[in-house]
Amino acid sequence: MNKLSFKIILCLLVCFQINSIHAQKKNGKFKKIFDGKSMKGWDADTSFWRVENGCFVGEVVKGKTIKTNTFLIWRNGTPADFEFKAEYKISPEGNSGVNYRSEELPNIKYALKGYQADIDGADRYTGQNYEERGRGFLAMRGEKTLLKGEKKPTITGTVGNSDSLKTLIKQGDWNEIHIIAKGNHLQHFINGVLMSDVIDEDEKTSKSSGLLGLQVHVMPFMKVEYRNIYIKQD
Repeated sequence: MNKLSFKIILCLLVCFQINSIHAQKKNGKFKKIFDGKSMKGWDADTSFWRVENGCFVGEVVKGKTIKTNTFLIWRNGTPADFEFKAEYKISPEGNSGVNYRSEELPNIKYALKGYQADIDGADRYTGQNYEERGRGFLAMRGEKTLLKGEKKPTITGTVGNSDSLKTLIKQGDWNEIHIIAKGNHLQHFINGVLMSDVIDEDEKTSKSSGLLGLQVHVMPFMKVEYRNIYIKQD
């Protein structure tokens, strides 16, 4: 298969899956958890998070120090098995992500520890699975991994080439992130395409439920926006 054919197939797959996502939302399987007007149901440090033009906006401006990663936390549940979908746009220097099955740190306000679907403006990490304040990189973009005990992740397969997958992410524009967490199986999709796939069999460290949150990372300056946020829980 030549490169052109590969790109055509990937584009068709993206269109099919995005249309499927919109159909599912219209059928009422997903619940909208952001009203586009307020932080109702969410909690954050409003020095760095606000609502603007129908979006959650997380921003660090020059001269305003951020000491630790800070999260906009959804307070209406601790999802276990679920699907999460949202659209995001991030500045080139930005670093963010969607945390899930996470726990709040008792000594640092609005800080979370747990699984993260990574997002960054340069798309070096976007789509990977990273455990915030935990085991670190669980699966890089393009990897299928297995986690056991305290060992490093075992790469068991691939979901695609990292560089090829990166071409499907729109820099400086809106993208859709989709997380599927079923039991110990964790999958991250961007624009309808699977980016990383984790099986977590670490009985000591794995989490079956927890908080959901959107991240602003420690940076000199950055901006990230989220809109059209949905969840479906089993």
